[in-house]
Amino acid sequence: MPQPLADRLEGQLYQLKTVPYEVAWRWQQQLVAERKVAVAEAELAPEARCHGLKDALLLLQHPPVYTLGQGADSRFVRFDLSSSEYSVYRVERGGEVTYHCPGQLVGYPILNLRHHQLDLHWYLRQLEEVVIRTLASYGVMGYRIAGLTGIWVEGRKVAAIGIKVSRWITMHGFALNVCPDLAGFERIVPCGLVGKSVGSLAQFLPTVRLEAVQKVLIAQFEAVFQMRLVATPVPESLAVYEDS
Repeated sequence: MPQPLADRLEGQLYQLKTVPYEVAWRWQQQLVAERKVAVAEAELAPEARCHGLKDALLLLQHPPVYTLGQGADSRFVRFDLSSSEYSVYRVERGGEVTYHCPGQLVGYPILNLRHHQLDLHWYLRQLEEVVIRTLASYGVMGYRIAGLTGIWVEGRKVAAIGIKVSRWITMHGFALNVCPDLAGFERIVPCGLVGKSVGSLAQFLPTVRLEAVQKVLIAQFEAVFQMRLVATPVPESLAVYEDS
């Protein structure tokens, strides 16, 4: 039985507008580093465990950008990577190449899995469940495909997931296509899935608004991870990107 919201683990919720990819990436790395230090200190002095660093969820959008996982195959990129025409980053997450742009809701959970389950497969399935429940709130049936990561609707991939976990602290996360311009995906083989299509929620619900989906997703994240997310001010250096 789900815990009452008031009794759940409390986490920080950061909601921002459109944030350059590198800015959000560095911020994730900082949050993870802080939590790894806290874990190390707790291991040295278990009688004085620090509970001050809470789990966090960053929700935002990115300007057009391509990212490749640490082992991604460049053959899945249909343009010259040495060109400066597009913003491209190779990062420490798993998975192949993907595309981010406005209209896509990106979530970066910074979770200490010691608070949840020490199981990466469980964590991936939980992220997928958040998206499935969010889509279901709009009457859209999202589903998994065995052996693949992400969520599909009528044969189109509407959500991609790629994570990095270090000392059981998570970073990177999921990207749900709410109402983006999908043209940017034509320059890559998304997630390395040849012959598969990318889709968006707006293709099934043309009037859908990202802000409304974001509210639903937060509630579903709280339910799936048994957390209570509290809106938290962003650092001053990121205030320019903060959602009002």
